[in-house]
Amino acid sequence: MDSVVQQLAEKINMSFDEFIGEMRKRGCSEPTAKKIWRGEYEDFNEFNDHDLALSNLRKAADVLKVGTGRLLPK
Repeated sequence: MDSVVQQLAEKINMSFDEFIGEMRKRGCSEPTAKKIWRGEYEDFNEFNDHDLALSNLRKAADVLKVGTGRLLPK
C-alpha cells in the first residue's frame, strides 16, 4: 500500500527522485525525506507546532502543493 505522500505525488506525476530533490532544496535531509515518502510518520499521532517532524511535513505539503492537513494521520 502506498503512503499518502506517494499517492499525492502520483497525482501530480512526481517521481521519488523529484520528491527527494525538492525536499532537499527545502533543507530536509535525504534520510528524513525518504521516511516521509515511505509514510513512516503516519503512525505518529502527537504532533505539535514546534515539532521538527511537523516542520518537515509542511515542506512535503509545499512540494506536493497540498495543505499540511492532507498529510496528517487521521
